[in-house]
Amino acid sequence: MASTVGVLDNRVLHRPFIEASQHDPIGWFTMDISALHTIQALASSIAVRRLQPLQTLYEAGVPGDSIFCILSGTIQLTWEGGGQECFEEGQVFGVGALVMPDHRRHATAQALTACDVLEMNREEFLFAVQESPMFAVELLASLEQRLRRSQRNEPEA
Repeated sequence: MASTVGVLDNRVLHRPFIEASQHDPIGWFTMDISALHTIQALASSIAVRRLQPLQTLYEAGVPGDSIFCILSGTIQLTWEGGGQECFEEGQVFGVGALVMPDHRRHATAQALTACDVLEMNREEFLFAVQESPMFAVELLASLEQRLRRSQRNEPEA
């Protein structure tokens, strides 16, 4: 896979080009991999939280003002109204906390495996977007993937 090189906070950042395939014609499913490279570059300047299996990251209903980016491991969100969703390496969750004032978490986040999770507040997120604008596009692509998956899982009306 070809790569591009950029500089982020005086560090070299190697990022793969987003490649399309017959099954993924516009490259949506490779976006998480690119986001992971951005997240890993940020990890040296933003706090990384280590979680043990079954450790709770946050509970539903608590205030939230940061998003989480998974460097390794698997996190499961269990929604207040029922349902679950798993997130793995390179994926981001908790985005509502950056766009909603006085945000409260809608799910409980629990590590299914040992995890390294990057926690980004609004200021750190805006810095990441400023330094690597593709990070915002990658995040939007991730949200689009989640929306498509949720629509496929809903019963037809």
